[in-house]
Amino acid sequence: MSSPIAFDGQNRPVVPEEGALIPIIVGDGVGPDIWRATEPVLAKAARLSGHRLEFMEVLAGEEAHRRTGQYLPGETLETLRKYRVALKGPLATPVGGGLRSLNVAIRQALDLYACVRPIKWIPGVPSPVRRPDKADMVIFRENTEDVYAGLEWAAGTPEAESLIGYAADRLKARIRPGSAVGLKPMSEFGSKRLVRMALSWALAEGRPNLTLVHKGNIMKYTEGAFRAWGYEVAREEFGPLTVPEAEAAAPGEEKRLVVKDRIADNMFMQSLLRPEEYGVLAMPNLNGDYLSDCLAGQIGGLGMAPGANLGDGLAVFEATHGTAPKYAGLDQVNPSSLILSGAFMLEFLGWGEAAGRIRRALETVVGQKVMTYDLARLAGLRPVSCSEFGRAVADCLG
Repeated sequence: MSSPIAFDGQNRPVVPEEGALIPIIVGDGVGPDIWRATEPVLAKAARLSGHRLEFMEVLAGEEAHRRTGQYLPGETLETLRKYRVALKGPLATPVGGGLRSLNVAIRQALDLYACVRPIKWIPGVPSPVRRPDKADMVIFRENTEDVYAGLEWAAGTPEAESLIGYAADRLKARIRPGSAVGLKPMSEFGSKRLVRMALSWALAEGRPNLTLVHKGNIMKYTEGAFRAWGYEVAREEFGPLTVPEAEAAAPGEEKRLVVKDRIADNMFMQSLLRPEEYGVLAMPNLNGDYLSDCLAGQIGGLGMAPGANLGDGLAVFEATHGTAPKYAGLDQVNPSSLILSGAFMLEFLGWGEAAGRIRRALETVVGQKVMTYDLARLAGLRPVSCSEFGRAVADCLG
Protein backbone atom coordinates (compact mmCIF):
# COMPACT_ATOMS: atom_id res chain seq x y z
CA MET A 1 0.00 0.00 0.00
CA SER A 2 1.30 3.43 -0.87
CA SER A 3 -1.71 5.69 -1.43
CA PRO A 4 -2.10 8.32 1.31
CA ILE A 5 -5.38 8.94 3.09
CA ALA A 6 -7.27 11.91 1.64
CA PHE A 7 -9.70 14.31 3.33
CA ASP A 8 -13.01 15.51 1.94
CA GLY A 9 -14.45 19.03 2.00
CA GLN A 10 -15.77 18.50 5.53
CA ASN A 11 -12.35 17.51 6.90
CA ARG A 12 -13.27 13.83 7.06
CA PRO A 13 -10.72 11.15 6.08
CA VAL A 14 -11.22 9.06 2.94
CA VAL A 15 -9.32 5.76 3.16
CA PRO A 16 -8.04 4.25 -0.13
CA GLU A 17 -9.75 1.05 -1.25
CA GLU A 18 -6.58 -0.97 -0.70
CA GLY A 19 -6.50 0.02 2.99
CA ALA A 20 -4.64 2.38 5.29
CA LEU A 21 -0.88 2.81 5.58
CA ILE A 22 -0.18 4.62 8.85
CA PRO A 23 3.14 6.18 9.90
CA ILE A 24 4.10 5.21 13.45
CA ILE A 25 6.50 7.07 15.72
CA VAL A 26 7.34 4.35 18.23
CA GLY A 27 8.64 6.87 20.77
CA ASP A 28 11.18 6.97 23.58
CA GLY A 29 11.45 5.22 26.94
CA VAL A 30 8.57 2.74 27.17
CA GLY A 31 7.46 3.54 23.62
CA PRO A 32 8.83 0.30 22.12
CA ASP A 33 7.23 -1.76 24.90
CA ILE A 34 3.76 -0.36 24.42
CA TRP A 35 3.99 -0.45 20.62
CA ARG A 36 4.87 -4.16 20.62
CA ALA A 37 1.74 -4.77 22.71
CA THR A 38 -0.46 -2.45 20.64
CA GLU A 39 0.34 -3.27 17.01
CA PRO A 40 -1.11 -6.82 17.01
CA VAL A 41 -4.31 -5.53 18.63
CA LEU A 42 -4.89 -2.86 15.99
CA ALA A 43 -3.96 -5.12 13.08
CA LYS A 44 -6.23 -7.95 14.23
CA ALA A 45 -9.18 -5.68 14.96
CA ALA A 46 -8.90 -4.15 11.50
CA ARG A 47 -8.57 -7.55 9.81
CA LEU A 48 -11.55 -9.03 11.65
CA SER A 49 -13.62 -6.03 10.56
CA GLY A 50 -12.69 -6.44 6.90
CA HIS A 51 -10.02 -3.74 6.63
CA ARG A 52 -6.36 -3.80 5.70
CA LEU A 53 -4.08 -1.86 8.01
CA GLU A 54 -0.30 -1.51 7.78
CA PHE A 55 2.24 0.61 9.62
CA MET A 56 5.56 2.15 8.64
CA GLU A 57 7.98 3.47 11.23
CA VAL A 58 9.17 7.06 11.02
CA LEU A 59 11.79 8.55 13.28
CA ALA A 60 11.49 11.15 16.03
CA GLY A 61 13.06 11.49 19.46
CA GLU A 62 16.11 9.74 20.82
CA GLU A 63 16.25 7.02 18.16
CA ALA A 64 16.04 9.68 15.44
CA HIS A 65 18.88 11.61 17.06
CA ARG A 66 20.99 8.47 17.33
CA ARG A 67 20.52 7.65 13.65
CA THR A 68 20.39 11.09 12.05
CA GLY A 69 21.68 13.62 14.57
CA GLN A 70 18.24 15.28 14.64
CA TYR A 71 15.43 14.83 17.14
CA LEU A 72 12.77 15.71 14.57
CA PRO A 73 14.02 15.06 11.02
CA GLY A 74 12.41 17.02 8.22
CA GLU A 75 11.76 13.73 6.41
CA THR A 76 9.50 12.65 9.28
CA LEU A 77 7.39 15.79 9.06
CA GLU A 78 7.11 15.38 5.28
CA THR A 79 5.93 11.79 5.71
CA LEU A 80 3.31 12.85 8.25
CA ARG A 81 2.11 15.56 5.86
CA LYS A 82 1.93 13.09 2.96
CA TYR A 83 0.08 10.29 4.75
CA ARG A 84 -2.18 12.62 6.76
CA VAL A 85 -3.03 10.23 9.65
CA ALA A 86 -0.38 8.91 12.04
CA LEU A 87 0.08 7.26 15.43
CA LYS A 88 2.80 8.00 17.97
CA GLY A 89 4.13 6.91 21.31
CA PRO A 90 5.61 9.16 24.01
CA LEU A 91 8.58 11.37 23.13
CA ALA A 92 11.21 12.65 25.55
CA THR A 93 12.05 16.34 25.68
CA PRO A 94 15.71 16.59 24.65
CA VAL A 95 18.05 18.11 27.23
CA GLY A 96 19.91 20.98 25.59
CA GLY A 97 18.48 19.96 22.23
CA GLY A 98 17.07 23.35 21.31
CA LEU A 99 13.42 22.17 21.38
CA ARG A 100 11.12 22.92 24.29
CA SER A 101 9.09 19.82 23.53
CA LEU A 102 9.06 17.42 20.59
CA ASN A 103 5.33 16.91 21.05
CA VAL A 104 4.70 20.66 20.85
CA ALA A 105 7.12 20.96 17.91
CA ILE A 106 5.16 18.37 15.90
CA ARG A 107 1.85 20.05 16.69
CA GLN A 108 3.12 23.47 15.67
CA ALA A 109 4.97 22.29 12.55
CA LEU A 110 1.84 20.51 11.25
CA ASP A 111 -0.62 23.08 12.65
CA LEU A 112 -2.44 20.40 14.65
CA TYR A 113 -4.46 22.99 16.48
CA ALA A 114 -6.83 20.76 18.45
CA CYS A 115 -5.74 18.34 21.16
CA VAL A 116 -8.69 15.98 21.60
CA ARG A 117 -9.00 13.80 24.70
CA PRO A 118 -12.01 11.47 25.15
CA ILE A 119 -12.71 10.71 28.81
CA LYS A 120 -14.70 7.53 29.42
CA TRP A 121 -14.28 4.97 32.18
CA ILE A 122 -13.81 1.26 31.44
CA PRO A 123 -15.72 -0.78 34.05
CA GLY A 124 -13.41 -2.45 36.53
CA VAL A 125 -10.58 0.08 36.28
CA PRO A 126 -9.69 1.37 39.78
CA SER A 127 -10.65 5.01 40.29
CA PRO A 128 -10.30 7.52 43.15
CA VAL A 129 -13.90 8.70 42.67
CA ARG A 130 -17.07 6.85 43.61
CA ARG A 131 -18.84 7.16 40.25
CA PRO A 132 -16.27 7.30 37.44
CA ASP A 133 -18.99 6.08 35.07
CA LYS A 134 -20.58 9.55 35.22
CA ALA A 135 -17.63 11.14 33.40
CA ASP A 136 -18.20 10.87 29.64
CA MET A 137 -16.61 13.93 28.08
CA VAL A 138 -14.43 14.95 25.17
CA ILE A 139 -11.92 17.77 25.68
CA PHE A 140 -10.94 20.05 22.80
CA ARG A 141 -7.82 21.94 23.84
CA GLU A 142 -6.34 24.68 21.63
CA ASN A 143 -2.82 23.54 20.75
CA THR A 144 -0.93 26.43 19.16
CA GLU A 145 -1.49 29.58 21.23
CA ASP A 146 -1.74 30.68 24.87
CA VAL A 147 1.35 30.18 27.04
CA TYR A 148 2.38 27.12 24.99
CA ALA A 149 3.36 29.45 22.16
CA GLY A 150 6.72 29.57 23.96
CA LEU A 151 7.04 33.35 23.97
CA GLU A 152 8.99 33.88 27.19
CA TRP A 153 12.33 35.36 28.18
CA ALA A 154 14.53 34.64 31.17
CA ALA A 155 14.93 37.14 34.01
CA GLY A 156 17.76 39.58 33.45
CA THR A 157 18.09 39.00 29.71
CA PRO A 158 18.11 41.98 27.34
CA GLU A 159 14.84 40.77 25.84
CA ALA A 160 13.08 40.64 29.19
CA GLU A 161 14.45 44.02 30.25
CA SER A 162 13.38 45.51 26.91
CA LEU A 163 9.82 44.25 27.34
CA ILE A 164 9.70 45.51 30.92
CA GLY A 165 10.86 48.91 29.72
CA TYR A 166 8.37 48.96 26.86
CA ALA A 167 5.53 48.05 29.21
CA ALA A 168 6.49 50.89 31.56
CA ASP A 169 7.10 53.53 28.89
CA ARG A 170 4.35 52.80 26.39
CA LEU A 171 1.67 50.89 28.29
CA LYS A 172 2.03 52.44 31.76
CA ALA A 173 2.23 48.91 33.16
CA ARG A 174 4.66 48.29 36.00
CA ILE A 175 6.51 44.97 36.03
CA ARG A 176 8.91 44.27 38.89
CA PRO A 177 12.52 44.74 37.72
CA GLY A 178 14.41 41.52 37.18
CA SER A 179 11.28 39.56 36.31
CA ALA A 180 11.05 36.81 33.74
CA VAL A 181 8.49 37.81 31.11
CA GLY A 182 6.12 35.80 28.92
CA LEU A 183 3.40 36.59 26.40
CA LYS A 184 -0.01 34.92 26.18
CA PRO A 185 -1.27 35.32 22.60
CA MET A 186 -4.85 34.25 21.86
CA SER A 187 -6.28 35.12 18.46
CA GLU A 188 -9.81 35.24 17.12
CA PHE A 189 -8.72 32.96 14.27
CA GLY A 190 -7.15 30.34 16.55
CA SER A 191 -9.94 30.39 19.09
CA LYS A 192 -12.76 30.20 16.56
CA ARG A 193 -11.33 27.32 14.56
CA LEU A 194 -10.89 25.28 17.76
CA VAL A 195 -14.47 25.95 18.87
CA ARG A 196 -15.73 25.33 15.34
CA MET A 197 -14.16 21.86 15.32
CA ALA A 198 -15.52 21.12 18.79
CA LEU A 199 -19.04 22.19 17.81
CA SER A 200 -18.94 20.09 14.64
CA TRP A 201 -17.79 17.11 16.66
CA ALA A 202 -20.45 17.59 19.33
CA LEU A 203 -23.22 17.79 16.74
CA ALA A 204 -21.96 14.81 14.75
CA GLU A 205 -21.73 12.67 17.89
CA GLY A 206 -25.11 13.75 19.25
CA ARG A 207 -23.68 15.28 22.42
CA PRO A 208 -26.14 17.32 24.52
CA ASN A 209 -23.92 20.34 25.22
CA LEU A 210 -20.62 22.12 24.69
CA THR A 211 -18.92 24.13 27.43
CA LEU A 212 -16.40 26.92 26.88
CA VAL A 213 -13.88 26.72 29.75
CA HIS A 214 -11.98 29.94 30.43
CA LYS A 215 -10.61 32.32 33.06
CA GLY A 216 -12.23 35.36 31.50
CA ASN A 217 -13.24 36.86 34.84
CA ILE A 218 -9.57 37.76 35.38
CA MET A 219 -7.91 37.62 31.94
CA LYS A 220 -10.63 39.56 30.21
CA TYR A 221 -8.91 40.28 26.90
CA THR A 222 -7.44 36.82 26.27
CA GLU A 223 -9.56 34.16 27.95
CA GLY A 224 -12.56 36.46 28.04
CA ALA A 225 -12.16 36.93 24.31
CA PHE A 226 -11.99 33.14 23.84
CA ARG A 227 -15.38 32.90 25.51
CA ALA A 228 -16.87 35.68 23.38
CA TRP A 229 -15.45 34.27 20.14
CA GLY A 230 -16.77 30.83 21.04
CA TYR A 231 -20.29 32.13 21.44
CA GLU A 232 -19.94 34.05 18.16
CA VAL A 233 -19.06 30.88 16.25
CA ALA A 234 -22.02 29.03 17.77
CA ARG A 235 -24.42 31.86 16.99
CA GLU A 236 -23.20 32.88 13.53
CA GLU A 237 -22.15 29.52 12.04
CA PHE A 238 -24.30 26.97 13.90
CA GLY A 239 -27.28 29.15 14.87
CA PRO A 240 -30.16 26.81 13.94
CA LEU A 241 -28.42 23.88 15.65
CA THR A 242 -27.32 25.49 18.92
CA VAL A 243 -28.85 27.45 21.78
CA PRO A 244 -27.19 29.41 24.62
CA GLU A 245 -27.64 27.91 28.06
CA ALA A 246 -29.71 30.93 29.19
CA GLU A 247 -32.33 30.13 26.52
CA ALA A 248 -32.18 26.33 26.65
CA ALA A 249 -35.20 25.91 28.92
CA ALA A 250 -37.54 27.64 26.46
CA PRO A 251 -40.17 25.41 24.78
CA GLY A 252 -38.96 23.86 21.52
CA GLU A 253 -35.24 24.15 22.34
CA GLU A 254 -34.80 20.59 23.65
CA LYS A 255 -33.22 19.24 20.47
CA ARG A 256 -30.58 21.92 20.01
CA LEU A 257 -27.00 21.67 21.28
CA VAL A 258 -26.68 23.75 24.45
CA VAL A 259 -23.65 26.07 24.49
CA LYS A 260 -22.52 27.25 27.92
CA ASP A 261 -19.37 28.45 29.65
CA ARG A 262 -17.66 27.90 32.96
CA ILE A 263 -14.78 29.58 34.79
CA ALA A 264 -11.82 27.19 34.70
CA ASP A 265 -11.41 26.65 38.44
CA ASN A 266 -15.15 26.08 38.83
CA MET A 267 -15.03 23.59 35.97
CA PHE A 268 -12.44 21.58 37.89
CA MET A 269 -14.88 21.30 40.78
CA GLN A 270 -17.83 20.59 38.48
CA SER A 271 -15.89 17.77 36.82
CA LEU A 272 -15.80 16.03 40.21
CA LEU A 273 -19.22 16.91 41.59
CA ARG A 274 -21.45 16.99 38.47
CA PRO A 275 -19.59 15.36 35.57
CA GLU A 276 -22.77 14.01 34.01
CA GLU A 277 -23.82 17.56 33.11
CA TYR A 278 -20.97 18.04 30.62
CA GLY A 279 -20.40 16.54 27.17
CA VAL A 280 -17.82 18.41 25.09
CA LEU A 281 -15.39 20.93 26.63
CA ALA A 282 -13.55 23.52 24.52
CA MET A 283 -10.78 25.57 26.09
CA PRO A 284 -7.46 27.38 25.67
CA ASN A 285 -4.20 25.50 25.93
CA LEU A 286 -3.19 25.73 29.58
CA ASN A 287 -6.69 25.09 30.94
CA GLY A 288 -6.90 22.03 28.71
CA ASP A 289 -3.53 20.76 29.88
CA TYR A 290 -4.64 20.74 33.52
CA LEU A 291 -8.21 19.62 33.07
CA SER A 292 -7.48 16.74 30.70
CA ASP A 293 -5.11 15.20 33.25
CA CYS A 294 -7.58 15.83 36.07
CA LEU A 295 -10.30 13.99 34.18
CA ALA A 296 -7.94 11.20 33.14
CA GLY A 297 -7.23 10.66 36.83
CA GLN A 298 -10.91 9.88 37.38
CA ILE A 299 -10.89 7.02 34.87
CA GLY A 300 -7.65 5.34 35.95
CA GLY A 301 -4.91 7.77 34.97
CA LEU A 302 -3.02 8.66 31.82
CA GLY A 303 -2.40 4.99 31.15
CA MET A 304 -6.11 4.68 30.28
CA ALA A 305 -6.48 7.97 28.36
CA PRO A 306 -6.41 8.17 24.56
CA GLY A 307 -5.55 11.34 22.68
CA ALA A 308 -5.30 12.93 19.25
CA ASN A 309 -3.95 16.10 17.70
CA LEU A 310 -6.14 17.23 14.83
CA GLY A 311 -5.75 19.90 12.19
CA ASP A 312 -7.26 20.57 8.78
CA GLY A 313 -6.51 17.44 6.79
CA LEU A 314 -4.00 16.07 9.31
CA ALA A 315 -4.27 13.94 12.44
CA VAL A 316 -1.72 12.44 14.83
CA PHE A 317 -3.08 10.08 17.49
CA GLU A 318 -0.90 9.56 20.56
CA ALA A 319 -0.43 7.98 23.94
CA THR A 320 -1.06 10.73 26.47
CA HIS A 321 1.49 9.69 29.10
CA GLY A 322 5.23 10.29 29.28
CA THR A 323 8.22 8.12 28.43
CA ALA A 324 8.71 6.64 31.95
CA PRO A 325 12.41 5.94 31.25
CA LYS A 326 12.99 3.93 34.44
CA TYR A 327 10.54 1.33 33.11
CA ALA A 328 11.93 1.25 29.56
CA GLY A 329 12.53 -2.27 28.34
CA LEU A 330 11.07 -3.87 31.47
CA ASP A 331 7.78 -4.91 29.81
CA GLN A 332 5.74 -3.55 32.72
CA VAL A 333 3.80 -0.47 31.69
CA ASN A 334 0.16 -0.23 30.70
CA PRO A 335 -0.27 -0.08 26.88
CA SER A 336 -3.96 0.91 27.09
CA SER A 337 -3.41 4.59 26.29
CA LEU A 338 -1.80 3.72 22.95
CA ILE A 339 -4.29 0.89 22.30
CA LEU A 340 -7.22 3.25 22.93
CA SER A 341 -5.58 5.99 20.85
CA GLY A 342 -5.30 3.45 18.06
CA ALA A 343 -8.98 2.60 18.47
CA PHE A 344 -9.76 6.33 18.37
CA MET A 345 -7.78 6.50 15.11
CA LEU A 346 -9.69 3.59 13.59
CA GLU A 347 -12.97 5.24 14.51
CA PHE A 348 -11.72 8.48 12.93
CA LEU A 349 -11.00 6.52 9.72
CA GLY A 350 -14.61 5.36 9.68
CA TRP A 351 -13.79 1.87 10.96
CA GLY A 352 -16.18 1.97 13.89
CA GLU A 353 -16.61 -1.80 14.08
CA ALA A 354 -12.86 -2.31 14.56
CA ALA A 355 -12.71 0.41 17.22
CA GLY A 356 -15.67 -1.13 19.04
CA ARG A 357 -14.00 -4.54 19.05
CA ILE A 358 -10.96 -3.08 20.78
CA ARG A 359 -12.95 -1.26 23.44
CA ARG A 360 -15.06 -4.32 24.19
CA ALA A 361 -11.94 -6.49 24.40
CA LEU A 362 -10.35 -4.08 26.87
CA GLU A 363 -13.50 -4.15 28.98
CA THR A 364 -13.45 -7.94 28.97
CA VAL A 365 -9.79 -8.18 29.95
CA VAL A 366 -10.10 -5.63 32.75
CA GLY A 367 -13.34 -7.29 33.88
CA GLN A 368 -11.37 -10.52 34.22
CA LYS A 369 -9.03 -8.61 36.56
CA VAL A 370 -6.10 -8.80 34.15
CA MET A 371 -4.16 -5.59 34.75
CA THR A 372 -0.67 -4.15 34.51
CA TYR A 373 1.08 -2.96 37.66
CA ASP A 374 -0.31 0.61 37.64
CA LEU A 375 -3.88 -0.66 38.03
CA ALA A 376 -3.20 -3.99 39.74
CA ARG A 377 -1.56 -2.34 42.76
CA LEU A 378 -4.69 -0.25 43.30
CA ALA A 379 -6.93 -3.28 43.02
CA GLY A 380 -4.75 -5.60 45.14
CA LEU A 381 -4.08 -7.95 42.20
CA ARG A 382 -1.04 -9.69 40.78
CA PRO A 383 0.08 -7.63 37.77
CA VAL A 384 0.65 -8.98 34.29
CA SER A 385 3.32 -7.67 31.94
CA CYS A 386 2.74 -5.17 29.16
CA SER A 387 3.06 -7.89 26.53
CA GLU A 388 0.76 -10.28 28.43
CA PHE A 389 -1.88 -7.58 28.65
CA GLY A 390 -1.61 -6.86 24.93
CA ARG A 391 -1.95 -10.56 24.08
CA ALA A 392 -4.99 -10.85 26.36
CA VAL A 393 -6.70 -7.96 24.55
CA ALA A 394 -5.86 -9.41 21.14
CA ASP A 395 -7.21 -12.82 22.17
CA CYS A 396 -10.53 -11.23 23.18
CA LEU A 397 -11.10 -9.52 19.83
CA GLY A 398 -12.94 -12.51 18.42
